[in-house]
Amino acid sequence: MKLEIAEFPVSKIRLGNRFRYENEILEVDEGAIIALVLEDARITDATLALAAPGEKTRITGIRDIVEPRHKVSGSGQVFPGVLGAVENVGEGRTHRLSGMTVIAAAEYEGTIRAGTTVQRSAILDMSGPGAEVSRFSSYLHLVLSFRIASGLGELDAHGAIQSAEYKVARRLAQTTEGLSPTKISIYDLSEKDPQLPNVMLVQGCITDPQHVHSGIGYYGLSLRNSMATFVHPNELFDGAVTVDTTRSGRGYYPTTWDWQNHPLVLELFAAHGKTLNFGGVILQRIRFETHHGKEVGAQNAARLAKAMGANGALVTWIGGGNAFVDVMLTVRACERIGIKTTLVTYENGGKEGRDSPVLFYLPEADAVVSTGSLDKTLELPAMDKVIGPYEQIKIFPFPGAASMPASGTLSLEARDVVMGGADIWGDGRFRCEEY
Repeated sequence: MKLEIAEFPVSKIRLGNRFRYENEILEVDEGAIIALVLEDARITDATLALAAPGEKTRITGIRDIVEPRHKVSGSGQVFPGVLGAVENVGEGRTHRLSGMTVIAAAEYEGTIRAGTTVQRSAILDMSGPGAEVSRFSSYLHLVLSFRIASGLGELDAHGAIQSAEYKVARRLAQTTEGLSPTKISIYDLSEKDPQLPNVMLVQGCITDPQHVHSGIGYYGLSLRNSMATFVHPNELFDGAVTVDTTRSGRGYYPTTWDWQNHPLVLELFAAHGKTLNFGGVILQRIRFETHHGKEVGAQNAARLAKAMGANGALVTWIGGGNAFVDVMLTVRACERIGIKTTLVTYENGGKEGRDSPVLFYLPEADAVVSTGSLDKTLELPAMDKVIGPYEQIKIFPFPGAASMPASGTLSLEARDVVMGGADIWGDGRFRCEEY
């Protein structure tokens, strides 16, 4: 599979009455976008706003973030199984609008009031301490704010949010059809050097089979009780892996943008044919509820990697809690059958960084890269402007939690309230140096 990603940088966005891309300026037909979103009867109201780096602006109610992309050749279309039929993607040419995103910010309270499956949304500051910890504060954003019809269950609400943001993202990228890109990146794994080790990415994905959406989708299908699945990395670039938009508003859950721009996938591609052969991605369901299930899942992922010819593996994950047991068992299973592993994970080291950084450890995990701690407190100053559906926000989503003005000062006990506040896969601005 060979995929060309044609890049069209965006340095300015204008809202107006036409679609046009020229000299890194994207003009957006505001009325046409609103009409596109309101075609879905589940959405009762929608507005557009712009946010730029350095502004004293806070965005509320964030459910997901996506980069505008559009396929101009090859089979299928972006976000297969969501916007259209289930057709293979990852080949041909795809246009991307880089330097900007579409943010889906939706007012929705959900029918599940407590527990791990309760709906969540996040905030993003475009300046100040909140901006310093988020990878998204350096981008231009077209913020799509809307309200969901009352009484909708989680799956219907998710469908409305996801369909709206993806249709808008694709429509924006379509403005580049027939234009010449600034840069073309080619992603092709067909040629390998037999002298180099074969390395795969084992991507653990926390799932909840009892919830209407398990937390991660592949071609629009929620992954539930599946065993490990091989995915060509080009499929990620075309939006084949998606998220649950009613629960992705947590710092350690990836957005669609994160899957489209997975930093470990991009780095493995960059090393392909030079220091290693990139063998592809294994999506592994984690958070089995019994130790038996965790062992089976770990062994299955390791065997699949071995069958794909892996000599080494980067192992990483999304989620929290006991799902990390599945991750460590996977590291052990890989090591025991001769696959050298490096674990990439964030830490929970407590406010002072003195607590145990991981909740479960096995001696086979002897090569670990930390992407930072989730537990650091964060003081956010007041902002001049609020964009999004909420003027009052709850830092904690549980029933009875106090609301506070969205524009005011906020004291966060952890950074997962900030979209992009956790560096899940090593794409952050902070580095550890050895002296």
